[in-house]
Amino acid sequence: MTARALGFGAVAKAYERFRPGYPEELADLVTAYAGRPVRTALEIGAGTGKATRLFAGHGIAVTATEPDAGMLAQLNRAVPANVTTVRAAFEDLRPGGTYGLVYAAAAMHWTRPDGRWPRVAALLEPGGVFASFGGPVQLADPAVEEAVRAARAPFLESDDVPSPDGPAPEEAMQWPGTELERSPLFHDVRQTVMERRWTMSAADYIGHLSTVSAYLQLPQADRRRAFEAIERVLPDTVGIAADIVVHLARRRSD
Repeated sequence: MTARALGFGAVAKAYERFRPGYPEELADLVTAYAGRPVRTALEIGAGTGKATRLFAGHGIAVTATEPDAGMLAQLNRAVPANVTTVRAAFEDLRPGGTYGLVYAAAAMHWTRPDGRWPRVAALLEPGGVFASFGGPVQLADPAVEEAVRAARAPFLESDDVPSPDGPAPEEAMQWPGTELERSPLFHDVRQTVMERRWTMSAADYIGHLSTVSAYLQLPQADRRRAFEAIERVLPDTVGIAADIVVHLARRRSD
């Protein structure tokens, strides 16, 4: 777990306010893929609980794990009774009970690659489902995106989180589907893209950027100047493209 991954706790309230949640269709997609009732789930890197609340709302008993104390405190403020929270990184989890579903919402890229898929498989019932989903919140207008890139450039070359195994964006299968396809522990790997579009105010977009790990790594003064420079080039409202890329796989039962 890198320092970049553990920097969100300081902005946990902003993360809860400005990061988008997940639609009901996502839970429907995962449970339909499972093909049987999903009663228990383990969440990797639950953050402030946006996906936690989604799956718990479908009657699933969720064990939500989160290594950052600040994020966990925010998570604990708004979880229903069928959620158990645990302060732990994915790598610190020890095999015990197994779950019908193990999932990660915009969190799997923060886990260490060594032993990643054996750890997931050990947490799943035979035939259980793994789900990973997320995607960047991007400006929909290329001209606005270019203006923001130029404004950001003196402080930060890119605010992306690189793909852990680097498939090109045009590749049909993206990470972690690429690794799941290579793993002998999983089969029936699927990738689905759920399109999301909306508008937000320039101030809310800056609020979102304040929760992005690349900016959190900047010295505070540079971060403030970067946000000021970006805000100067933004229109009053901005269009957002934030597609959710969903990867599903099934633990082999043989």
